[in-house]
This record gives sequence, structure tokens and C-alpha cells, in this order.
Amino acid sequence: MNLQALGYVGIRTRRLEDWSAYATRFLGLQLVDTSRTTMAFRMDDRKQRIVVEADESEGPSFYGWEVDSAKALDDLGAHLERSGVKFARGSRALADERRVRDLIVFADPIGNRLEVFHGAEIATDPFKPGRAISGFRTGALGMGHAVLTAERLDEVLPFYQNILGFKASDYILKPFAAYFFHINPRHHSLAFIDTGKKRHPSPDDGDLLPRRRRPGL
Repeated sequence: MNLQALGYVGIRTRRLEDWSAYATRFLGLQLVDTSRTTMAFRMDDRKQRIVVEADESEGPSFYGWEVDSAKALDDLGAHLERSGVKFARGSRALADERRVRDLIVFADPIGNRLEVFHGAEIATDPFKPGRAISGFRTGALGMGHAVLTAERLDEVLPFYQNILGFKASDYILKPFAAYFFHINPRHHSLAFIDTGKKRHPSPDDGDLLPRRRRPGL
């Protein structure tokens, strides 16, 4: 049931139109899908890695963590249930939207939406960066790392370490406290920064429902 890597992320923004140039010309991503309310980007052979949604707020929307099989996903669901963590199975429509075979959805103790999936879709055409770069180091290491904030780290770190199996890599205490965690050979796939400030969740946080989506996930 072990998590393997950070597979994809979702971002909310008030200025969706700005992301086309920023993600391609600055970050070097490839724009692969766009609509009036969303944009999706590639950074390697996966069909998408980053999904940006138009919204009234700004910030992360969801984090997708990968496991290697349907059995691993079922085992994680059973583990979450034994640990008293509520989760829901993602619908076929949501799996298609995320470009994966199957997924489950739950929240961490401070309201971050987490999605665990298996069977990410692989593109048949090569990745075409938005600017002249050699590419990104992904593969088995995943797409990189997620950096989250918390008012009190002791409210959330035990969840990631004891329930999801993240292992400590490193930490710093100045100029602020930050803790780094790994689930594969990458130095860290997750970092938490102690901000001392209360996080303001998005309107749908806590009910396990995707934004603008209703029961069935």
C-alpha cells in the first residue's frame, strides 16, 4: 500500500488566462488541454501533471499521490478505514478527468484534499516543452515535491508519518521551521512549513467532494 511518488497537483486561480504563458514560457511545461475553466499541463510522458482551475480563490486544490496497483489502492483504503480516516472512492468521471485508472479521495487533518491513484495514463506522443529545456527529472521519483503550510505541525505531521508512511529526510529551524519527508529516493516529496497562521480552506474542504462536483466524486 506504500505511496510511491507525487503524481499530480491541482491549483485554483482567479487569473486562469495568465497560466498559459507562465506555465509554458517560464516553467517549460506543455499545455495539453484547455477549456473556459481549466488548463492541463504535461512535464513528461504522463498525459497530465498539473491541472489549473478558475476559481474565486488562489492556492492548491488537490494533491495526487501514486501507488503501484489496484491492490495497493485497496490496501490503503483498508488501512485508512482501520485508522479512522474517512475516504471515498473516486467516480469513473473523476478518474477520467485525472487521467488515471482508479483513485480514492480523503483529507488530511487540516483540510488538504488528497487523492491516491494508480494507473496513470501515458501519452503516445513525446513531451514538447514550452521553452528550450532538456526536460524534468521525474520517472519513478514523481513530479517533484509539494510544500504545505500549517499553523501547528503537531496537528498534521503524525498523520503523514504514522498513517501515510512518509519518512523524515531533514529539517530546519531558522528562519522558520520546515520539515522534509520522502517516500522514494528523492530527498523529499513533501515539506511542511510551520507558519503559525491558520489555514483558510477552500469552500469544499472537509466534505471530500471535488469543487463543483457532487456525490459519486
